Amino acid sequence: MDLCFSAEDAAFRTEVRNYLAEAMPADLKYKVDNGIEMQRDDVVGWHKILYEKGWVAPNWPKEHGGPGWSLTQKYIFDEELALAGAPRIVVFGINMCGPVLMGFGTKEQQERFLPPMLSGEHIWCQGYSEPEAGSDLASLRTMAVRDGDEWVINGVKTWTTKAHWADWCFVLARTQTGGKKQEGISFILVDMKTPGIETRPIYLLDGLHETNMVYYTDVRVPVENTVGEIHKGWSIGKYLLAHERMSGGSLGQQKSLLRQLKQMAAEDERCGGQPLDKDPTFARRIAEIEMELRTLEAFNMRAIDKFSRDGELGGKALGAEANIFKIRSTEIQQRLTELKVEAINYYAMPYQIAALKHGWNEPAVGAEYANGCMPSYLHFRKVSIYSGSNEIQHGIIAKAQLGM
Repeated sequence: MDLCFSAEDAAFRTEVRNYLAEAMPADLKYKVDNGIEMQRDDVVGWHKILYEKGWVAPNWPKEHGGPGWSLTQKYIFDEELALAGAPRIVVFGINMCGPVLMGFGTKEQQERFLPPMLSGEHIWCQGYSEPEAGSDLASLRTMAVRDGDEWVINGVKTWTTKAHWADWCFVLARTQTGGKKQEGISFILVDMKTPGIETRPIYLLDGLHETNMVYYTDVRVPVENTVGEIHKGWSIGKYLLAHERMSGGSLGQQKSLLRQLKQMAAEDERCGGQPLDKDPTFARRIAEIEMELRTLEAFNMRAIDKFSRDGELGGKALGAEANIFKIRSTEIQQRLTELKVEAINYYAMPYQIAALKHGWNEPAVGAEYANGCMPSYLHFRKVSIYSGSNEIQHGIIAKAQLGM
């Protein structure tokens, strides 16, 4: 496998980098660089900027409004987005539900849901986890009982990211009891304005509002909003989770964290009056995590090469690559945020939640980026849990690849 990019890919990278430098609003980049909480208008506004360029859905084919890029181009674009300090769009529509509709939805569903998803008119969230069904998602209890041409949904979903922003939600609900717990589950699209839906905020360790409890009480949804076969939604749910686990596949976010860490270590003079990166122990730890990141990048590029030989990924299911990538990527993210907290030392302690809120204009304690390090560290504790905890991923790999 040749890990070098072609001249065409290098030119594409330059085009993307130049465009982002011009198109990126300075206030959004400042928020991303300093860990300041994004507002819905911030994220949707950036979504629409990318939509006008035709670049908001790099993984979509041209026939559905995507740019029709190769996997390598998508990889480059994702990486440059992170390195440019671009805010992350709400991925549940573009990266998750969109591919599901292309692979399993009817033509009518595609025509109805994909255009407003692409334009940013509709923001989506994901109704998977429940209070007693997280990594063991097949144990979900939310019920959808058929009443003529409608489902009547009752149950509770938790950790629903951006539900307070969302217009629509894709929900896994039990539509049939009996048999294996993976059977009798359907994939249903729900309008969040439907009567009977209540959204309550969950504040995470970082003190910010991103996730929610969502209560469904006699929520009536047309049966025509079921994607794929009724009672056969488990296979669709697994397909979507594989895309979620690879949704940060470019490693751009980790590279951005590494760049920030190196900058901090070069500026912080705690090693006998010398920068922290002159401390042999800390410098070795930075080198170790950088080598691990480069190794994971080579693994990721090998996966891209594998799928590229057969053309675009399209509706094919990802294999163990998604599970392996999810484990190693999240572990590296967490270790990088740990090292950032260590690098700023006691400046990580005066964490002021108000400083991350919209409208705060008081001076920072320590370096300007210092206040965002501790909430970033706390925020990234969750990445080894969502999309199926890393412990569950190890079990999947052991069963699928090793026959254990």
